[in-house]
Amino acid sequence: MKYPIGIQNFERIRREGYVYVDKTALVYKLVSEGSYYFLSRPRRFGKSLLLSTFEAYFQGKKELFEGLAIAEKETEWKEYPILHLDLNTEKYDSPEALDRQLNTHLKIWEELFGSESYEESLSARFQGVIRRAYGKTGRQVVILVDEYDKPLLQAIGNEDLQSEYRSTLKAFYGALKSCDRYIKFAFLTGVTKFGRVSVFSDLNNLIDLSMLPQFTTICGITEEELHENFDASVAELAKANGMDVSECYERLKEDFDGYHFDAGVPGVYNPFSLLNTLSYSVFRDYWFETGTPSFLVRQLQKTDYPLDQMTEDELYADTLNSIDVMDENPLPLLYQSGYLTIKDYDTRFKTYRLGFPNREVREGFIKYLVPFYTPRKTDKSQLPVSVMVKCVETGNADGFMRQLETLFAKGDYQIMGDRELYFQNAMYVIFMLLGLYVDVERHTTDGRMDILLQTKDYVYIFELKIDQSADAALQQIEEKQYAAPFADDPRKLFKIGMNFSTETKRIDDWKIVHSS
Repeated sequence: MKYPIGIQNFERIRREGYVYVDKTALVYKLVSEGSYYFLSRPRRFGKSLLLSTFEAYFQGKKELFEGLAIAEKETEWKEYPILHLDLNTEKYDSPEALDRQLNTHLKIWEELFGSESYEESLSARFQGVIRRAYGKTGRQVVILVDEYDKPLLQAIGNEDLQSEYRSTLKAFYGALKSCDRYIKFAFLTGVTKFGRVSVFSDLNNLIDLSMLPQFTTICGITEEELHENFDASVAELAKANGMDVSECYERLKEDFDGYHFDAGVPGVYNPFSLLNTLSYSVFRDYWFETGTPSFLVRQLQKTDYPLDQMTEDELYADTLNSIDVMDENPLPLLYQSGYLTIKDYDTRFKTYRLGFPNREVREGFIKYLVPFYTPRKTDKSQLPVSVMVKCVETGNADGFMRQLETLFAKGDYQIMGDRELYFQNAMYVIFMLLGLYVDVERHTTDGRMDILLQTKDYVYIFELKIDQSADAALQQIEEKQYAAPFADDPRKLFKIGMNFSTETKRIDDWKIVHSS
C-alpha cells in the first residue's frame, strides 16, 4: 500500500495510486448546500488535501473521482475559474512579507485574467481579479484559502505586527463580501480562528464548520475508516512489532486517536502520525516531532496560567471557538492547535472541558514544558527523572525529596513571574513528567495542589505549601483524611509535606511520615 505522507495534492494521490480515505460525500454535501465556509483544524490534519479535493472537483476532473462517494451523486462536472491562495510558504516577520505573498498570487491571477491600472491596493486588485475571472469565463469563481492565519500565528507576541496583518487580511478577505455575486464557492482553512471582530468581521455569511457535528470527521481518520482502509496494514504493523492485531489496534488508539471537535461525536485519529506508523511499522510521535509549540508556551507563561487547570477549566463555545481571548486565556489556542481536545460537555451550563487527546500529545507536551517551567535553564534530559523514578519505585522517599530539593536549590529564576504560581507550575510539570513512568493523580484543594503517586509496592501522598511549613502540610493531610482510602491497602504509605519559600525560592522545609 502506498501512503500519501507529505502529499497534499488530490490529483497526484489518485493518479499515482496512493491510498485515499474517501471524504467526498462531505465534499458534495458542502458544495451542494452552501457557498462560504471556514474550517479550523490542527496542522498536518489534511486541510490542504481537502482544499485540493475541492479544486479537482471544481476543475471538473470526473475521472479522479471514479469509485468514490461523490461519483454517485454528481452528474454535471462543470469547470469553474479557481483562485487558490496558499499562505503556508512564507516566513512572516515583517509587514512586507505578507504583502509580498499576496502580491505573488495576485500577479499569477492577473496574468490569467488581466489587471487595471487604477487597482492599486491588494484588496482592490483581488476584487478586480474576481470580477474579470467571472467576465472572461462566464462562470462564477471558486476561492480556496489555505492557512489563512499563518501570518497571524507567526506574529503572536508582536502586537504591532499582528495588528498590521489583521488590517491587511481583513481588507483582503473583505473582497469576498463585495464580490458575492461573482463567487460560486469559497473555503478558508486555518489552525486557529481569529474572531469576527477582526479578520472575519465583513464575512458574516461565512459558515464555520469547525464544531458542527456533521462535519467533525471531514479531516482526520475515524475508527470505521481505519478498519475499512487499513486492516491489512495494521496486521503487518502488529507482526512487525510482535503484537496481536487487537493489541495493535489498542496501541494505535491510545497513541493517536481521541480528537473530538464537538461533544458526543466520533473521535478521529491524527492522520499524519497514523499513516507514518503504518508506513514505517514503527511507533513514534511523528506529529509532535514535526513542530515545536513554542508560541503556545509563551502564551501560557504570558498569562501566568496555572497548568493544573488545563484539564479542569470549563469554557463556553464562543470562547473555545476564538483565540481573540488568548492574552487572558490560552486554552482556546491550545485546543485549536491540537494540544487539547474536547473531553466533556455540560448540557446544563453549555460548557466544555478539555484534555489531552492521546498519549502522543500528552507525553510530548509535558516533556516540551520541562525546560520552560523547571527551575533551571538546562536541557530537559538533565532533569534527574530516572533517579527520581527509581527512588519512588524502591520506596526511597528521602532520596526523592533530596533530588527535588536540589533541583530548586540550583534553580535559575529569571523566568519567574508570580513566584507562588511559578512553584505550582514547576511542581505540576515535574509530577506530570514522573506520571509518564508511574501512576500520578492530581487534585486541587483550596488553590493548592495535592499529589497522589502510586507504584506496585508504595503509595505517596504529597501536600504542597507556600510560605508556611511542612508541619502545616502534614496537618492538612491528616485533617482531610487523604490517607483514608488506603487504610486496608497492603502497600507502604508515605505522607510527605513540603514548603516552598518565595523569599529564598527554594523548598526550605519537608518532612516524611510513613506507615507499613
